[in-house]
Amino acid sequence: MESSSCHEAPSIFFVFVLFSLLFSSGFSSTSLRKINRPFVKSIKSPDGDIIDCVLFHRQPAFDVPKLKGKMSMVPPELPKGLDNAGKNHEIKQLWNSKGESCPNGTIPIKRTSASDISRSTSVSKFRKKYSRKDIPTSPEHQHAIGYSRDGEFYGAKALLNVWQPNVSQYDFSLSQIWVLGDVPNRPVNSIEAGWHVSPNVHKDSLPRLFTYWTPSGYKSGCYNMECPGFVQTNQRVSLGAAIDPISTYNGQQYDVAFLIWRDPKTKDWWLRVGTELMGFWPADLFTDLHDHATTIEYGGEVFSQNLGKHTRTQMGSGHFQDEGFGKAAYARNLEVITGDNHIIPVPNLRTFADDPNCYGVKQEYSDNWGNYIFFGGPGYNPNCL
Repeated sequence: MESSSCHEAPSIFFVFVLFSLLFSSGFSSTSLRKINRPFVKSIKSPDGDIIDCVLFHRQPAFDVPKLKGKMSMVPPELPKGLDNAGKNHEIKQLWNSKGESCPNGTIPIKRTSASDISRSTSVSKFRKKYSRKDIPTSPEHQHAIGYSRDGEFYGAKALLNVWQPNVSQYDFSLSQIWVLGDVPNRPVNSIEAGWHVSPNVHKDSLPRLFTYWTPSGYKSGCYNMECPGFVQTNQRVSLGAAIDPISTYNGQQYDVAFLIWRDPKTKDWWLRVGTELMGFWPADLFTDLHDHATTIEYGGEVFSQNLGKHTRTQMGSGHFQDEGFGKAAYARNLEVITGDNHIIPVPNLRTFADDPNCYGVKQEYSDNWGNYIFFGGPGYNPNCL
């Protein structure tokens, strides 16, 4: 995933390390133990995932000595004016759908298997990123987003409805929010969260919770907890695990609230999903996000390596924005956080789509939803070839 407004480049260091570890020793159990963490309990998810309950202090972030000081947990100051997300907006996942849970003092981490890595047939293309500021821009990524730029933002919030779009094997499709420090002539800083479908990374086409961060224009940083950085504090939600239930066309809609904001006390960037405080990115990870963000984005993205005709990978529900509620993907109650830690409607909201004939977006306003967008599309169609 990458911002439509940022400097982006391939970020493959973590994957290179995984391949080196796995292939140099024939996918040995010793190599996998270097990737996965010692656990006190493991849980088998109905979708086949293994969730390991890892002691808080054994998580990847604390492999970095300077982050070990973050083991002392201080609750963040929630933004003023924040409405508590009700049960309808909570995050629910398959792995704990039968009442399973991790013990106190542990966090749930999705286990990496040898097949997880071998499914990525090209290291250079594994979750490859690029910048729309690159010249020429890459046709592999397409966006349909709402955005606000050239501001001073201390966070963002949105409710995203969850779908299961059809995604070709080597593509991905996502819905997310971006919090960006985008300063001219400097590598972008980005913090991102949402859901995605990525069959080449996972063994299925289920929508999964994810985060991403980079301090260097996507030259470093990573998804979820694949490298030291994000400090997870939550024992009930697992990054990378499947979300359930999901929305149905012309039927029940399920959305999840995503909030990223800078704690005024510690200056760290926190993530809340639904009503769950997930954890934080230490401020020291960043340069231009050390203080505030300059750009906020909400919406969808599709990546495809297809050469020739356009991919059939869907964005959102796979239907265009004009079909509206119950049929198209949405991001609603679009808000930002101010310097005095108040949550307010996003100012100066605009929209952008790389190719509206493939994936589109439109913005609207209502008393209940505030600022919101519908977005998405089917990809390949008579007007998108």
